[in-house]
Amino acid sequence: MQSANFTANIHERGFRSPFEKVKATSETLVSTDGRNLRSLNGDWHFIEDWYETALRASWCFEDSHGEPADFDWDFWPVTKVPSVWNLTKPELKYFEGLGCYMRTFDQPKTDGRLFLQFEGASYRTYVFLNHHYLGMHDGGSTPFTLEITDAVQEKENRLMVCVDGRRDPERVPMDNTDWFLYSGLYRDVFLFETPKSYLSDWYVRLLPDKAHIALDFSVEGSSEGSAVFSIPELGVNQKVPFREGKGNAVVEARPELWDIATPRLYHVSLAYGEDVLSDQIGFRTIRVEGTKVLLNDKPIFLKGISCHEDYPEGGKRSTESDRLQSIKDAQELGAVFMRLAHYPHSREMARLADKMGMLLWEEIPVYWAIDFQSESTYQDAENQLKELIRRDKNRASVVIWSVGNENEDTDARLSFMRRLAKTAKSDDPSRLVSAACLVNQRKLAIEDRLMTYLDVIGNNEYYGWYDPDFAKLPRILANSHLDKPVVITEFGGGARFGNHGGEEEMWTEEYQKRLYEKQFAMQRSCPFIQGCTPWILYDFRTPRRMNRHQGGFNRKGLIDSDHKRKKLAWQVVHDFYHGV
Repeated sequence: MQSANFTANIHERGFRSPFEKVKATSETLVSTDGRNLRSLNGDWHFIEDWYETALRASWCFEDSHGEPADFDWDFWPVTKVPSVWNLTKPELKYFEGLGCYMRTFDQPKTDGRLFLQFEGASYRTYVFLNHHYLGMHDGGSTPFTLEITDAVQEKENRLMVCVDGRRDPERVPMDNTDWFLYSGLYRDVFLFETPKSYLSDWYVRLLPDKAHIALDFSVEGSSEGSAVFSIPELGVNQKVPFREGKGNAVVEARPELWDIATPRLYHVSLAYGEDVLSDQIGFRTIRVEGTKVLLNDKPIFLKGISCHEDYPEGGKRSTESDRLQSIKDAQELGAVFMRLAHYPHSREMARLADKMGMLLWEEIPVYWAIDFQSESTYQDAENQLKELIRRDKNRASVVIWSVGNENEDTDARLSFMRRLAKTAKSDDPSRLVSAACLVNQRKLAIEDRLMTYLDVIGNNEYYGWYDPDFAKLPRILANSHLDKPVVITEFGGGARFGNHGGEEEMWTEEYQKRLYEKQFAMQRSCPFIQGCTPWILYDFRTPRRMNRHQGGFNRKGLIDSDHKRKKLAWQVVHDFYHGV
């Protein structure tokens, strides 16, 4: 009864605890590659739950038609999913509490198993179906799967999703970031069906000899059997046994290599009984040799650009058109490499990059002063890393996993990020691992104990901006004796589009332009610098930035926040990249 529930929960502080015992993780994430997906996008009822009463009073277990009730799902206002609630109405612009979504759907009876998939909900999510609690998920940018087989009914399934946008110092990302933490169900939500025994995961990659393709896969619901691995264009059609739910094979094949100029993709499938996973997959190698990065054993300078997932109309919700324009703008700039900062971007961004020949750096939001001493914080970070890898490990475009950004070199941080680097290598030995590190200001050198565990050293430096003494940069490069490739992952300065003045006047386009010219003059002469990702392609929202030039945006973009108007520095980067 709600009356009894009211008296029990009115002052309860631990009301979330019962919901945190069932979690969706990388281990429960089911591959959706090639599956028949039923979209649940569209109109959902939504309210902002300022006092978190939905969880506190367990609305999901109550009948809203009982009297007296404090909620009535069917009369909540309607919003579109996917979207961020911050852009739906002005009073929610900075709302970071609990948002409650509800919709109903019918589901024909099936003999198989049914799953819900969420591609992105920012950034703690609780899911309920027909008075059943399905589970929760931490992490705003990675997908998660929940099985609904035992809770679903044929008519009027009531799905309630509570999304918590609250910042917290022990979560990933933490409570202090330099981008806008949009909230809501901002990526696709869908249903899919599998047989009772199904393929849960697969990993396909080219081996270093370029003459063999390796496959690993997992099966749920059966311990032994066989699956059929097929790449018709390469003449591959092989039966692969599995035991204890795990199978693997190495097949001989010499595919045309995926490259930035020729992004060749093959139709690849894996069939087990009635269950089939399929995808368009490219085959390439990536490795380092000394200070060089080698794509398909050929040296490549990673002419890159950093990019946030922040769009004028949708915020963190991106459309196919948004993603396509971002890659086109990067390619027009001359970039062959994009750093998708500071969290996993849409799954579809990597799929599009596969088709368009754009290399990607993907990272998790281990950002700034994460609680490096907390094991629960580490588990959150590791799970997000594993979910990202599980999602995108078959994408040829993804060449670097990044385990963090701009963290002080402390013992606790070293242990935390070293473990993440080892996890990335264990889960996916076919790619490079990096992190965006800082300069050792005492020694004026690129130095970080974490570098021992990285394949590529990322380095953020803002000489000529946050540190006005630009003369330090050549000293740092001269003092850094490195045997690994370095990507300058951030550099640049802010300029409001249309704000013109002298080259020595900060916040003008002329100052930003001159700063890029000086940066490239230094970088060009340094042998271990094998790439750069200037900060940043577009201006983006951040509540930290509130001076008269910024107005709630980071203005370091080469393009204005409208994603259209190019600043003077754009041409400097363009000319450098087209001349390299």
